[in-house]
Amino acid sequence: MAQVELTVGPIEYEDSGGTGTPLVLLHGLVQDGSVWRHVVEELGEEFRCLVPTLPYGSHRVPLKPGAELTPPVMARLIGEFADALELGDDAVFVENDAGRLQQLAAERPDRVGRMVIAGCEAFDNYPPRAGGKMMDAAARVPGGIALLVRILSVRALRRVPGTGFAVMAHRPVPHDLIDRWLEPLLTEPGARAVLVRYLRSARKAEMAEAAEGLRTYDRPALVVWGRQDKMMPPEHGRRLAELLPKSRLVELDDCRTLIPLDRPDGLAAAIREFVAST
Repeated sequence: MAQVELTVGPIEYEDSGGTGTPLVLLHGLVQDGSVWRHVVEELGEEFRCLVPTLPYGSHRVPLKPGAELTPPVMARLIGEFADALELGDDAVFVENDAGRLQQLAAERPDRVGRMVIAGCEAFDNYPPRAGGKMMDAAARVPGGIALLVRILSVRALRRVPGTGFAVMAHRPVPHDLIDRWLEPLLTEPGARAVLVRYLRSARKAEMAEAAEGLRTYDRPALVVWGRQDKMMPPEHGRRLAELLPKSRLVELDDCRTLIPLDRPDGLAAAIREFVAST
């Protein structure tokens, strides 16, 4: 793992070392870059896959004391990461689950040369259904996130239908990944505090505001969505594809929110074709 120093502190990232177009692969809350492992296996030699672990609670390197981490700040952090690595206009930003890339593209369209929105928060689905709303509610109660994380650490409870990670994937999320994602939240009060501050600062309207900004995003975009997604409505993928002036839509079967785990083959193929045609 490499590190880059940003305004909030050090951010870890993986670099596949490929010589092709840079792909910046972005994960969601209570995850790290390992959610992209199968996609990197598919594309890591053909493309330069850059996979930051963003400070969404599952990060292991402490941030600067008092670092502000609201959703808009996180969106700017993605741009700052690309600036620090001196990525050019040819870079492709790919986000799954979270919606910060949409905010960055609306605010700094010049920084996002091309983007892929893969099963993300959008429009009024914010916090997103089921798991997202549960996490948001837990953040409003003192000790709520700590309790939720402890519940999710019990393997037998992770696969209760309609809850937590179970609602996010068509197939069970591997226990080794969930164990990895939860470990910082179980052991580091600072990681929990970062997640709580982030969740409490989110504004219901900010994704709808970002969507309005996307109407004038005139660069190539790809929207990829799982047809069986129960947290990010498939109709939102279609709406985003209609909204973005230069976009196309790919819908995948046997797939929910965590597209990099459910259908890494389909997502990798869609990204490869998108890059080749733009």
